[in-house]
Amino acid sequence: MGSGEAGWEERSAVRVAPPVQPRKLAKVPFVELAEGRLQGVVSSGSDIARVYVSSIAAETHDFSCSTNNNRPCGGLGGGHRCKHLDALIDEAVRQYGLERVARYLKAGEGDDLRSLLQGTREKAPAAAVFSRFLRHLTYLEVPASPEPLTEMHWFPALGAVR
Repeated sequence: MGSGEAGWEERSAVRVAPPVQPRKLAKVPFVELAEGRLQGVVSSGSDIARVYVSSIAAETHDFSCSTNNNRPCGGLGGGHRCKHLDALIDEAVRQYGLERVARYLKAGEGDDLRSLLQGTREKAPAAAVFSRFLRHLTYLEVPASPEPLTEMHWFPALGAVR
């Protein structure tokens, strides 16, 4: 690193690894591998004001899908996923790659991840996922700056703790 060139640990913004393939952000604006789940926010195909919080648990592959108002998705059946969950799977593979998603979900090996995920319907917490999505949206409005974000002042700088 040259002089005057700030490293990532000294910035309020860091480079984000590009997706494995181009994503369809209008359909699935938020996808993450977190809390032992593949989870995210999926846009409704019929109502522009409605989104669904969808998730698939690692290991059991149990799934959940509900609106941002906590109403269950009408497309869910006892043993089959809705179109929102399939869109979530597809976008996760585009973002992280098939191998990483399959490994995280402990789905085994194969080219068709959807067929490897044979869980059942479960109730999963949606509020935290939706809240993180909304929080991520607010960061899109923050201009890039080498200065720290006030709300994150409590994070120690990498290398500062000795």
